[in-house]
Amino acid sequence: MSHDEEHIMSTSEKLIRMANQIAAFFHSKPREEGIAGVAEHINKFWEPRMRRQFFEMLDGGSTEFNELVVAASAKIRRPNAPESPGFSAEVERGVPGGKGTAAGESTAEIAASQK
Repeated sequence: MSHDEEHIMSTSEKLIRMANQIAAFFHSKPREEGIAGVAEHINKFWEPRMRRQFFEMLDGGSTEFNELVVAASAKIRRPNAPESPGFSAEVERGVPGGKGTAAGESTAEIAASQK
């Protein structure tokens, strides 16, 4: 095994490290401000897949997160369940240009246009 391979982190390890780095920054603030800051940062900059994995780890009982991250989790937006194959979220809610169910197209019309 090469030196580089020994230092490869899993995605979950990276998320834990990033969340804990955010918390380390906000520990110098008053507690409520720190909690709000951690939550705001994660809500703004973490994509739904990252937040989904974060909640899976937290719900699974991970104890590796800084206590400020755990406290902030109540204010972090939980993403929806992963999309099933087929229609993407953009098609379902309507993308710019007047397409999708939000623009009045039925799901049958959308399906027919994708064939």
